[in-house]
Amino acid sequence: MIRSVEVLAPGPLTLLEDVGRIGHLAVGVGRAGAADLGSYLLGGRLLGNVTGTAALEVTMGGLRVRASGDLLVCLTGATTPAEVDGRPVPRAAPFQVRDGQELSLGMPVAGLRTYVSVRGGFAVPAVLGSVSYDTMSGLGAEPVRAGQVLPVGTSTAHFPHVDVAGVPEAATGAVELDVLPGPRLDWFARPERLAQTTWAVSSRSDRKGIRLEGEPLERTPDLRDAELPSEGMVRGAIQVPPNGQPVIFLNDHPVTGGYPVIGIVRAASVDRAAQLQPGQPVRLRWNL
Repeated sequence: MIRSVEVLAPGPLTLLEDVGRIGHLAVGVGRAGAADLGSYLLGGRLLGNVTGTAALEVTMGGLRVRASGDLLVCLTGATTPAEVDGRPVPRAAPFQVRDGQELSLGMPVAGLRTYVSVRGGFAVPAVLGSVSYDTMSGLGAEPVRAGQVLPVGTSTAHFPHVDVAGVPEAATGAVELDVLPGPRLDWFARPERLAQTTWAVSSRSDRKGIRLEGEPLERTPDLRDAELPSEGMVRGAIQVPPNGQPVIFLNDHPVTGGYPVIGIVRAASVDRAAQLQPGQPVRLRWNL
């Protein structure tokens, strides 16, 4: 039997993601890949998958799928209630979904993105070495839709030896993110205010970036109306447009940008940023 999952309901947004497209920035192709890379990788390790195996990134829950063949599944990332045929299943621990059974995800109680990993991964065609869907360019496997059947790949000989991973619950209150000084720190009159302000996550945030709302950051008087030639951008860059409201770039960020970068969020903190819900408070902490 060819194992697969049939998508009964995709929820608000479900994407196929892996580690992303590496090595194509010079030709204008972004990395994309799992927004919370650490959670995605954990799911694969718990199932004994090869690094880079495709998984589902489910934003705000709502996914419902039916198994064809027996599957070994793991959920990581957001703290999300989930059931198999009405029976609750764990987080960060492998569990079985038997042939014909249905797996359903509720709304996350903490965090934003849940990773549904299956032993063997999802066997869909890659584009430039990755199945990851880039919401900016449209490259990769298209967003998952109802009625779609996703084939499951062949498992490796290696079998996982961990029953459950001791991972913390996703944060529901204020979250601190570690930040390194950026290349355009001198463009701002009081750059220290980046860490002195408690920001709120905007509802306009997406996989391109986390938009923060708070008292605007002001430029120095001599650069208030200046324009900056486009520069290369990286995951975690904190770009500040003219309105003074910072944007933390996530995986589908543009490869270049013309607004000054005040700081760079460290990689582990970018994973935490990817789990922030709209309205959640954020503090940025300088790592000097």
